[in-house]
Amino acid sequence: MEGIIDKGYAERVPQEELEGNPGKKWYLPHHGVYHPQKQKIRVVFDCGAEYKGTSLNRELMQGPDLTSSLVGVLIRFREEQIALMSDIEAMFSQVGVSQENRDFQRFLWWPNGSVEEPPVEYRMTVHIFGATSSPSCANFALKKSSDNTSDLSVKNTISRNFYVDDMLKPASTVTEGKTLAEGLIDTCKKSGFKLTKWISNTRPVLEAIPEEQRATEVKNLDLEQDDLPTEHALGMQWNVESDVFEFRNRTKEKPATRRGILGVVSSLYDPLGMAAPALLPPKMLLQQLCKAKLGWDDDIPGKQCKVWEKWLSDLPKLEESFTVPRCIKPEYFGDVDVAQLHHFADASENGYGAVSYLRLIDKVGTFMHSN
Repeated sequence: MEGIIDKGYAERVPQEELEGNPGKKWYLPHHGVYHPQKQKIRVVFDCGAEYKGTSLNRELMQGPDLTSSLVGVLIRFREEQIALMSDIEAMFSQVGVSQENRDFQRFLWWPNGSVEEPPVEYRMTVHIFGATSSPSCANFALKKSSDNTSDLSVKNTISRNFYVDDMLKPASTVTEGKTLAEGLIDTCKKSGFKLTKWISNTRPVLEAIPEEQRATEVKNLDLEQDDLPTEHALGMQWNVESDVFEFRNRTKEKPATRRGILGVVSSLYDPLGMAAPALLPPKMLLQQLCKAKLGWDDDIPGKQCKVWEKWLSDLPKLEESFTVPRCIKPEYFGDVDVAQLHHFADASENGYGAVSYLRLIDKVGTFMHSN
């Protein structure tokens, strides 16, 4: 909380403004949420908390959805050999709330965090995580930041390669990667957005980015000798050194019931459908159990239980031996002259599937295909 106040994200309500305007004040409850991986605590304001049948979120308009498609950002991330990834530090907190609306974000806190003193009134000066309107306002401000540059590549990146505060962008050459990173940092900075946690699969590009702005995992690496780490790219496991997507088996042991099977299948994050064939058997099993009208917490019959146990025993193979190249083009592939999409689909009583192949031909006649 001290950090929020020190950075100007919140301010103490002046004595002369404590009364405020009738009907123009709202008080938010708050609590701390600890992130075990990051070993940090975040202050969360409950904008859904109700008083006399209403809440702040009920009174706020959501606004237009300006967030780029997650699948679209991930697919565009695969277009070229060089990859760059970064995120905006405290994105929502960089977008201010107008003075006349700040009293709707009041809260109580003890001066200097001392519970021995009476709590006093503060108010947030910026958009907060959890408010219905915050995503639309923050995304609008980010897209508006592209007005700070005439560089079309930077403009297009801000428009199409951000998913909320995460930026995933490919580049075709080292020079392009360096120029793009520099342009994005400068353009976003002019609107108060600080791009941090930079990482790239190409060492010369990474070396061109100031060390303090690089991801923690690469700050202390010897870029001439050490392997690059595995990072999360919008939730997907990206092995930066080998430049492939991997799957990590983080599933916890669940009971052999419909609820347990659904919990395991749902925990395998696969937004691009790369592991869809491996996930079809348990989904078919769930279909059978549903048709048999088995309860959510009933033990599944012996025959189906054997199928489930066999699939579970094979699940580690997904982590051990299945990878997908991040880039859809082979190394040294030339400028694309022809690009074609070929789609195939089929269905049965148990399931259906679809696959798309990308066929590329470069200007010297080399061709490749990828699905």
